[in-house]
Amino acid sequence: MVTRRQILLGSAGAAAAAAGGVAILRGQSTTATAASEAKFEITKTPEEWRKLLTPQQFAVLREADTEARWTSPLNKEKRDGTFACAGCDLPLFKSETKFESGTGWPSFYAPIDGNIGTSKDFSWGMFRDEVHCRRCGGHLGHVFNDGPKPTGLRYCINGVALKFIPA
Repeated sequence: MVTRRQILLGSAGAAAAAAGGVAILRGQSTTATAASEAKFEITKTPEEWRKLLTPQQFAVLREADTEARWTSPLNKEKRDGTFACAGCDLPLFKSETKFESGTGWPSFYAPIDGNIGTSKDFSWGMFRDEVHCRRCGGHLGHVFNDGPKPTGLRYCINGVALKFIPA
């Protein structure tokens, strides 16, 4: 079955290719493609990931899907602690960098140094910087330059891609 997302992504990928940009095909973002080709510290087959992750976590972390806005309980998480990758437990964001962005997804102004990677994404007809876990390559979300001080960045992260570890 072809989903609306696949049609839109395929159209955007074709437009990007025609414009000399990065083509995104069959709903695969650059990170999902990179994750399957790159060398990460933790690598697993899709079948192994499916055994470890919920279907929604697999769709987001391994297929670069997006969870629905306002559905993550982590939007309301206010305790001190660390937000880690749901795929490999790598600490990604500290609670003191979390802020309310009004977007419907957990947002942070800075990651833990060295624990995320980025790649270019053209999946919605615009270039964005996609964020992934540097250890397992899992898709986390995107980073934008409309965040608060001190960085001016907004890491807009799928809550299902994270697990919260209280301090």
